[in-house]
Parts: sequence; structure tokens; C-alpha cells
Amino acid sequence: MGCLFASQLAISGCGVTLLLRTAPEDSAGTIVLEHDGASKQIPVNLCQASQAAAISHLLVTTKAQNVVAAIDSVAPRLEKDVPILLATNGMGYLDSVRNVLPDNPVYCCTSTEGAYRLGPLHICHAGRGKTYIGSPESGTQPQWLEDWQQSCLDAQWETRINHALWHKLAINCAINPLTALHGCLNGELARDQALIGEVSRLCDEIADVSLAAGFSNTANTVHSDVAAVIAGTADNRSSMLQDVTAGRDTEIEYITGHLLRTAQSVGRETPLNRQLFEKVIALGQ
Repeated sequence: MGCLFASQLAISGCGVTLLLRTAPEDSAGTIVLEHDGASKQIPVNLCQASQAAAISHLLVTTKAQNVVAAIDSVAPRLEKDVPILLATNGMGYLDSVRNVLPDNPVYCCTSTEGAYRLGPLHICHAGRGKTYIGSPESGTQPQWLEDWQQSCLDAQWETRINHALWHKLAINCAINPLTALHGCLNGELARDQALIGEVSRLCDEIADVSLAAGFSNTANTVHSDVAAVIAGTADNRSSMLQDVTAGRDTEIEYITGHLLRTAQSVGRETPLNRQLFEKVIALGQ
């Protein structure tokens, strides 16, 4: 997603620099973007994060568990008025970000754009969607959002970004841990009778927590929305399954883990989600 956003912003005329964990061979790079059978090369700047010059706007697209480390690596190059946009799965990392950068304006992003990696700086834009950007602290739309809206991205300001983030988290809770545990494509959750029942019971718990936590829209639609996502992504391997297969850390602490912490705070029981959480954690041990 980082390469997708970077490529679309660069195409629209924004100056874009990709901040990498390791030093690139050259400061000039190219994102190769595949879409609808065509291939496009988009020039961008490359820089190791620790060597970055002053930053005017920071977009973070790492895994949830790496957000704080990524921001910390460039914190000395961020003035207090530099906006931070977090385009990361899950929830529950904002307080940690605030500990690193207590004064910077922080925004969150969630997107239904489809993209996957083919190689270093080489991605496939698999499907167009909507990108929602908002502030968890303020309802004021920032001027820099115009850069996004002038790009090919369908980006819009979302005044209730926490609700949008929670809705995506709820869907991920019902799909990702099950696919990771059973090693299956998303579509199998709608074909295997045992998994169909498990998805339904997970959604029951998620709806109960959502309602108690003030996310009534998600509570009312999570069953149908999860079914729609499973159908629409039937041939997909969830990001959590990909992480488990590759032996990487998963985002379970910021997906199901956040649901469990919220459930505890509002006095709701979530035994099936907790069981899945513990089993996914065990996969990485």
C-alpha cells in the first residue's frame, strides 16, 4: 500500500521520497505499477530512514507492530507542525505514537484499494476502492488532503475515522485469524460448514462488543459485511495468513487483541475471539 499511495501521489505531481530500512544503492528509484494489463514506471526518491532530510509530511504504511519504531527512526527530522498519517491495519497504537511525538498532528487512514507486492518496488494495483482519511482528535480537514484528492485515488475526509477504523478491524477479526489458523483462502470460510458456523459466532461476539463500545453501525452490519468481503476476496490469502506462512510476526495484537481489550473495558465476554487470539499467538512461538 505504501508503494501504491506513493506512486499515485507522485503521478499527480507531489514530491515523494520512500524511506527505507536499509540504504538504497541509488537515491533515485522507480516504482513499477501493474494495472489492467499495463505496466507503468513512476520515478520516486529513495532514502534510508535514518539518513532522511527534513520531512514535511510523513505517511506510515508499516505493519502495526512496527509503527512506533518507524516513527522513532525519523523523529529527529520532524518539526512539531509536521502531520503524521498512519495507514496501518488494526487499532491501539495511537497512545504509543503520542509518546514518541506528543505535539505533531496525527491522522489515520483506511482504504479499500487493492494492491499486492510482486517484488521490490513492484506492485499490482488489483482493484480500485475508497480511501478514508480523518483525525481521531479533530474534525478539521487539512489542506494537504487536496494532494490526495487531486490524485487518481478516491480519497475523502472522514469525520468519524474511529468508526471506519473499527469497522475494518471488526471484519479483519472475523476473517484473518481463521484463515491464518486453518491455512486457507478467504473463500473457504464460506464453503466449509464448520468454518461458516465459526465465522457466524465470531460475528456475534464482535457485534456485541461493537454495540457496547458505541459502534452501532458495525454491530448492525458485521454479519453481512463479513460475508460480502469473504465473497469479494474469495481467492485472496489474508495478510495474517501470509505473515504466518512466512514466519513473520502478525498484527494479531492490534486486531483481535484490540477487540479483546475493548471487550474487557465494556464488560463483554468474547471466548471464541480469545481462543483464536491465543492460537494465532501460539503459531509464532
